[in-house]
Amino acid sequence: MTRGAVAWSFFEGARNPYVVLVTIYIFAPYIASVMIGDPVKGQAVISQWSQYSGWIIMATAPFLGASIDQLGGRKIWLGLVVAAMVPMMAALWWARPDGSGLSVTMTMLLITLIGLGFAFSEVLHNSLLIRAAGMKAAHKASGLALALGNAFSVLALGFTAWAFALPGRVDWAWVPKAPLFGLDTAAHEHERIVVLMAAGIFAIGALPLFLFTPDAPRTGIPVLRAFRNGARQLWEMLATVRNYRDAAIYLASRMAFVDGMNAILIYAGVYAVGVMKWQALEMLFYGILLSILAVLGGFVGRWMDAAFGPKNALRIAIFMSILGIVAMLGMSPTRILYLWSYDPSAHAPVWDGPVFRTLPEVIFLLIGFVNAVFITAQYASARTMLTRLTPPEKTGAFFGVYALSGVATGWLGPMMVNFGTNLTKTQQGGFATVIILLVAGLAGLGFVRGGGKSIEA
Repeated sequence: MTRGAVAWSFFEGARNPYVVLVTIYIFAPYIASVMIGDPVKGQAVISQWSQYSGWIIMATAPFLGASIDQLGGRKIWLGLVVAAMVPMMAALWWARPDGSGLSVTMTMLLITLIGLGFAFSEVLHNSLLIRAAGMKAAHKASGLALALGNAFSVLALGFTAWAFALPGRVDWAWVPKAPLFGLDTAAHEHERIVVLMAAGIFAIGALPLFLFTPDAPRTGIPVLRAFRNGARQLWEMLATVRNYRDAAIYLASRMAFVDGMNAILIYAGVYAVGVMKWQALEMLFYGILLSILAVLGGFVGRWMDAAFGPKNALRIAIFMSILGIVAMLGMSPTRILYLWSYDPSAHAPVWDGPVFRTLPEVIFLLIGFVNAVFITAQYASARTMLTRLTPPEKTGAFFGVYALSGVATGWLGPMMVNFGTNLTKTQQGGFATVIILLVAGLAGLGFVRGGGKSIEA
């Protein structure tokens, strides 16, 4: 690959640790359990703000994507987005547990604005892929970007555990005696530090793209005219897809099951903190293990595509994710899969380590493994499925709507989790609503013809 292609991959790799460190495993659970002080209310608050973010992204990101070729040069716009995102990430450090810094509302507002920047940066960044790597090497750059995202996330989680969470908890020779840099764990600085790490990784990892990745030429088209033209092209893409029954049904069903899968990822950390009563150290190791397992999911998806065809691979992935959620709902520190009561004081630890010492914790972790593998496999198979339903001469329109379907209903999962949480006053009730989205997506696939093992099927 060219230097520009590697730089393009580094940008995505450096951006993804924010999702893992802040959105899923460490900072969002800290907001729910510490700043808000009630994981149930915390899940409701986070899902409500995620819903707002989804609405704004739905109203803006598709038009940016459709207008991008009209705008010409991308790097200046991408630079502005990055320049706004990095200081906002770092500012989350002042979300102190005693309320002396950012309030919960200000914290969630910053996270919402960062989420918008993330969506815009994704559109702009993806539009540079072909210029960075060319058609022949695009898949290599894309694969490297995903690998770097997982690698940077695992390294950041591992460093946080070694440098800040494990010191004082274990007497291991290779672990510092006290948190590095004098961090105060009582002030939850070992959890808040991840926002500074995410900001630093993103700022440094983004630089090579601006130095080495070639930009698109300027078109000279005014911005407002570019967006008008983009809106017209967006409508033309939608009109094209409507003429192809199976592709249209598939894209509609994908909106449902992708929203469900995304909701599992977004709220898994908050759910584990609230239901299993895990602390920062457990969440760090949970994130490390699941991030590693997610890599396996890409290989599982590729294997299932070849063995069963992408449609059946998707069915398997969605069904296994449904089973994973059902199993999670039946777990607690004193209960295993709905049926078996468990008294931690009456049982010896399953091992002598610092985390996951009880049988319910181990089983909950294994359920997380299943979700990590099959959610990642779903993302891989979903793209392959569309190629089976797409006329070669209409690929651009179909993948444009494919990208649109990924953001158009991004608010639906958070809305349902918020509704279920508020209705039942439990995290389980909120998380259970995700099953509805997955079942709807699975049912929709039953009406799609094609996507079998052979290309013609």
